[in-house]
Amino acid sequence: MSDPYLGQNCATPYPVSAVLGRWLWLVVQSTLFRWSPRPLHGFRAALLRLFGADVSGPVVIFPTAKIVFPKNLSLAPRSMVGPHVSLYNLAPIRLEYGANLSQHCHLCAGTHDITRWSMPLVTRPITIGRNAWLGAEVFVGPGVTVGELCVVGARSVVVKDLPARKVCAGSPCRPLKDRPEPA
Repeated sequence: MSDPYLGQNCATPYPVSAVLGRWLWLVVQSTLFRWSPRPLHGFRAALLRLFGADVSGPVVIFPTAKIVFPKNLSLAPRSMVGPHVSLYNLAPIRLEYGANLSQHCHLCAGTHDITRWSMPLVTRPITIGRNAWLGAEVFVGPGVTVGELCVVGARSVVVKDLPARKVCAGSPCRPLKDRPEPA
């Protein structure tokens, strides 16, 4: 018998139909979605809807955004997914009204149970609150909720919930001061 190793006996938790759907989405995302001209946000929203995303009202989604499972994505009106944003949505990711993800943000709704050799997948949803703004290159981990009107500074690492109406930053991210009401 060999020594145990990380990932021993691991297998995909997804049925074959989900894997095939993911492959089909990869083809569409790599071609029609990616090649669409930048102003065609409605076209990209329609492609996401076709693959099961909940997209209501006008949204902004850049062609360089990456989405793993459209069926686990919910975009409220006026939300924005900026250039090169990565939505690793193994669990649901929701952007509420007016939520804004700046360039190169990474929202990761999955991790692994490191207490087991097989390292099974652990997923938890992410919610970005109403009119919250995540600066460039922010990382958000599984199970996090960012409160309404919260501002998260560039390159912050968010692994715990952030309160509403705060300016937050850091690694790990923490509230720094109140956010004044926008004029």
